Amino acid sequence: MKKAFFFVVIAIVATGCSQTATSARRVEPGEPSAGAIERLTDAVRLRTVSEQGGVLSAAAEFRGFRELVTKHFPLTHAKLDLEIVGEHSLLYSWGPPTGEAILLAAHYDVVPTESEEWSVGPFAGTVDENFIWGRGTLDNKSSVMAILEAVESLIAEGYEPQGRIYLAFGHDEENEGLGAKLMASALEKRGERLAMVLDEGGFVVEGIVDGVDRPLASVGVAEKGYVNVELVTAGIGGHSSIPPKTTAVGRIARAIALLEDHPMPARVIPVTRTQIERVATVMSWGRRAALSTPLISGPLIKMTLSGSPETEAMLRTTTAATLVSGGVKSNVLPREARAVVNFRILPGDTVAEVLEHVRTTIDDDAVTVGPIGEPSEASPVSRTEGAAYEAIAESIRECFPEALLVPSLVVGMTDSRRYQSIARDVYRFLPIRMAKADLSRMHGTNERISRSGYAGMIGFYRVLIPRLAGRKALH
Repeated sequence: MKKAFFFVVIAIVATGCSQTATSARRVEPGEPSAGAIERLTDAVRLRTVSEQGGVLSAAAEFRGFRELVTKHFPLTHAKLDLEIVGEHSLLYSWGPPTGEAILLAAHYDVVPTESEEWSVGPFAGTVDENFIWGRGTLDNKSSVMAILEAVESLIAEGYEPQGRIYLAFGHDEENEGLGAKLMASALEKRGERLAMVLDEGGFVVEGIVDGVDRPLASVGVAEKGYVNVELVTAGIGGHSSIPPKTTAVGRIARAIALLEDHPMPARVIPVTRTQIERVATVMSWGRRAALSTPLISGPLIKMTLSGSPETEAMLRTTTAATLVSGGVKSNVLPREARAVVNFRILPGDTVAEVLEHVRTTIDDDAVTVGPIGEPSEASPVSRTEGAAYEAIAESIRECFPEALLVPSLVVGMTDSRRYQSIARDVYRFLPIRMAKADLSRMHGTNERISRSGYAGMIGFYRVLIPRLAGRKALH
């Protein structure tokens, strides 16, 4: 982040969340305690990497994380009940079982990384005067640690929630989210109903929408679905000196090109329209007037969001060819070629419609089309009124007072989808400020969180938990 941006964040934390921290684990204005930084860097140093296909790089690292949080948060582990689910996912319960519960979700697994591409070691837990560096500082180990910091400090004050709170920390969100699935199943089997779930998703972002100078606190009220579609075709084999008109690789390449050239149609769904209309309130008068005119608002929204991949993904079910294979040698015709195309499904579209789109677009009986893995439909849309949403909104206004609260669509996929069947509402918000340039650090190189940003995360959960747990309407 630029230094000016850093000092803006300090000012926000100083006047917002940080003032509610306890003397036991006091978070000074704009700066987390030395202990909080040390605990996060200890967590970053554990290589809790989940590889492609759900493989854990080292189960000992995941066990080490459980030992680490047990050591660092003794009051939490003395007061809350902890259940280990799926070997490594952590499900905590706190407070009396009165009515519908609250669930705060996060995950502590991280994606792989190439160390040589980083300016610091991705698992070194490096700290400088401005940032805490390392894989997981943004996605999403910092959230796990910030929630535990908040809970530990609340317990130290003698705080007791009026209703049941669950903390659900998955260990494989970066793959299939089996841990979250098993935790949701365990809750469902015991008859638990959730008033709300809060997981990662949106951020406090700035510089992502042209003509908007104000930060946007993007709270996800829905998320896109997901399906991997496999394309397979057979070839005749033989020597490359006598090729057919189209090889198996060529046929698969043609299919991919057709899918990329003919994506599913763009449309403005209600969530996106609400989001843009809310953002329009801080745009220039001309744009605000145009977006309030029904005949031109739809085309204008499409034009505005089509300007970058980050925002165009809100308009359509996206198409991304991610895996291609075929052949064993440069002079041997492949007997088979295969590709995998990843689709992120816009609410209103379905997995079945995506598969039909693929078959129709390719229009080639020689290419077999089918889903692989476990598809996930797009989520329902959660409410933007009621006690749960208002508690989140009030906490955002306290912690990020200059930000405009915007209900939004999350274009990625989170563990929260696993709880949808037992939850009244699901929201997706990570309480951290992000500039547009910071978005590439998630799953990318040089992942980092500002020291003040981490203080703000802890402070947000500090004020949010009592608000949620203290409202009888939620229980």
